[in-house]
Amino acid sequence: MTDADADAVRRIERAIGATGLVVAGVAEGQWVKPTPCTEWDARAVLNHTVGGMRIFAAELNGTDPGAEHESDWLGTDPKGAYADAAEVDRAAWNRPGALDTTVHISLGALPGPTAALIHFTEVCVHGVDLAVATGQQAVLDEELCAELLSVMRGMGGFDAFRVPGVFGPEVQPAPGAAPHGQLLAYLGRTAA
Repeated sequence: MTDADADAVRRIERAIGATGLVVAGVAEGQWVKPTPCTEWDARAVLNHTVGGMRIFAAELNGTDPGAEHESDWLGTDPKGAYADAAEVDRAAWNRPGALDTTVHISLGALPGPTAALIHFTEVCVHGVDLAVATGQQAVLDEELCAELLSVMRGMGGFDAFRVPGVFGPEVQPAPGAAPHGQLLAYLGRTAA
């Protein structure tokens, strides 16, 4: 595994862990809270995230995920569903040659490194969405949020990804915003 590949997997693992801390802290009545991802409440954000984790893992392992992305992946145990998906997801990304795999998702056929960046983005950003929705900003990995923001800004041409329902036009972050707030603002979301 190259250093770049190891960094990509490390980022995904950190995002899975950081989001896991948030998921563990969601109180039972908070699953209906609105999120910065305005079309979804907290449960829908987590369901989408778990679905993505299962689909990416299946693609990396050459298996069938067993359901569509927006199927109900959480059932009656959202926290357990996340923990199970996290284990499968970590193992898939750590499989030898995982980043040599072409991953087929709704965006098309993606080379492994591109798929890894998209997956890192999804898990990290939706973890922030959940944290903001449930008042858990204090447990966020701000260093990881800053790292993702730096990667996005360094990509050049990020505007191609600013489509309705995914990422909106950049908004002004609140004065003195923490890295997670800056990240959400860059993606057209607000942390309020």
